[in-house]
Amino acid sequence: MGSLNPDGTGYDVAKRRKLNESQDPSDSGLPSSVVVKFRPVKTSGDEDSDESKWPQLDLPIGTTVSELEALVHNLLEKEENETCPYAFYVSNTNEGEGGEEEKKTTLSEDIEIVKSLFDTIKSNNLSTENVLSLTYMPLSLFRVKPVTRCTDTMPGHTEAILHVSYSPCGRFLASGGGDTTVRFWDVNTCLPKRTCQGHRNHVLVTGWSPDGKRFGSADKNGFVIVWDPTTGESKKSFKAHSKWVTAMAWEPMHRNVNCERLCTSSKDCLVKIWNVRTGSCQATLSGHTDSVECVRWGGEGLIYTCSRDRTIKVWGAEPDTNAKSTNKDVGKLVRTLTGHGHRVNTIALNCDYACRTGPFDHNGYKQFSNDGEALKSATDRYNEIKKVIGEEVLVSGSDDFTLFFWQPTSSKHPIKRLTGHQQAVNDIKFSPDGRYFASASFDKKVKIWDGRNGNFFNTLTGHVGAVYSVAWASDSRYLVSASKDSTLKLWEVASPKRAKETLSGHQDEIYALDWSPNGVSLASGSKDRTIKVWKH
Repeated sequence: MGSLNPDGTGYDVAKRRKLNESQDPSDSGLPSSVVVKFRPVKTSGDEDSDESKWPQLDLPIGTTVSELEALVHNLLEKEENETCPYAFYVSNTNEGEGGEEEKKTTLSEDIEIVKSLFDTIKSNNLSTENVLSLTYMPLSLFRVKPVTRCTDTMPGHTEAILHVSYSPCGRFLASGGGDTTVRFWDVNTCLPKRTCQGHRNHVLVTGWSPDGKRFGSADKNGFVIVWDPTTGESKKSFKAHSKWVTAMAWEPMHRNVNCERLCTSSKDCLVKIWNVRTGSCQATLSGHTDSVECVRWGGEGLIYTCSRDRTIKVWGAEPDTNAKSTNKDVGKLVRTLTGHGHRVNTIALNCDYACRTGPFDHNGYKQFSNDGEALKSATDRYNEIKKVIGEEVLVSGSDDFTLFFWQPTSSKHPIKRLTGHQQAVNDIKFSPDGRYFASASFDKKVKIWDGRNGNFFNTLTGHVGAVYSVAWASDSRYLVSASKDSTLKLWEVASPKRAKETLSGHQDEIYALDWSPNGVSLASGSKDRTIKVWKH
């Protein structure tokens, strides 16, 4: 009632005044200004950059992110792309501590400035006596509109839908599930395009090749079928494993323009590399002692697998170019990552999105005159994201309720152990720009973490059932989560206190989720045997 008093008295108003005073820089005991040094985010090609070029400025402590953006545009003298948004980070590293070897294996503890310098300094107890190092990173210029409504419901499957995925070019939508069929859908009309039959058991795993010309599916009997999305015909079918297939990953296009190699993992403890054009097995990766749950093909020529045996293994996927080597070197164990106390359910790489979409960007379908042009586009896109994300980073999630943050290309030791979930972690996805990654858990929560160092960012609460999967918008500003409670929730990363939208309509648990690379639509597949398409 106090907030209704016209004289400004009452508990609510007093509480609000107290809050405002606590956020006033003049009453915080902090100086009115701080000395900062600007520099771009350090990437793999910036080791020898000239530090004298980085400006040192005296800024008001209340400087906001929008004011920092205007300052960077001024410093860079950017006449074009004046509206280019930036992310800003304050370095929290203590120089001089630890040996040289420790510095090499530890990521900088950069803290993102979300609102203002004052909020970041106060909430993280940063010292203002020394010069603060501010790094800035450009964000995507395009913006994806948030999905807010269901535009189409697509029936057809007669059992639960376990997978939905958009092609890298955005022309096709594919689905697979318990009715043993693979279906292709027209993304414009949301009508069925092809119904592909060939499997004799549940379709458990599906995946698009990065060039969008092939679609792979695997079933509970261990069979893999490679389909032509345009005709719906089976290009190749082979018995891949003695038990059901748990995951598959295609070789990134910037490593091989033909996109002919496919890696599969199985409950039979084996991982195999296949040439899908010939149907031949190039290598069998043995070493895990229990079911292999997930596989990822990285951008640096390595394959990563995680297993119920609590380990993650790193394998070579290409012959050694520094020696006279043959295909016998393919599948060689590089290192084993240990640390989890229970089975490892899922892994994710910070370059997953670039490897998945190959030569295609957010503008939608692009035609290439030849393979060389497509290879150049895929390579340029990967190199561009690599400049931002730096070294390849892997995050693993486990039944021990924790996540581990790794740099597996150079070290077998975890960089950080991430705690906070109270039940098993079952899905992890990096944002397309690598700034964040999201973890979904049976504890009904989604957590967002810093993709550069593994720092905790926020917890998204609202679901009343286990969260099965998450999907990022292509501009990395929105995240959608799918749950056992039959709803989807849309979250805005910049203000994640509550869900921006709750998307209801499914009649049962939602197992499958994917956001189109062009950002136009979101597809979800459910136990209720329908696919729903969501748009702005």
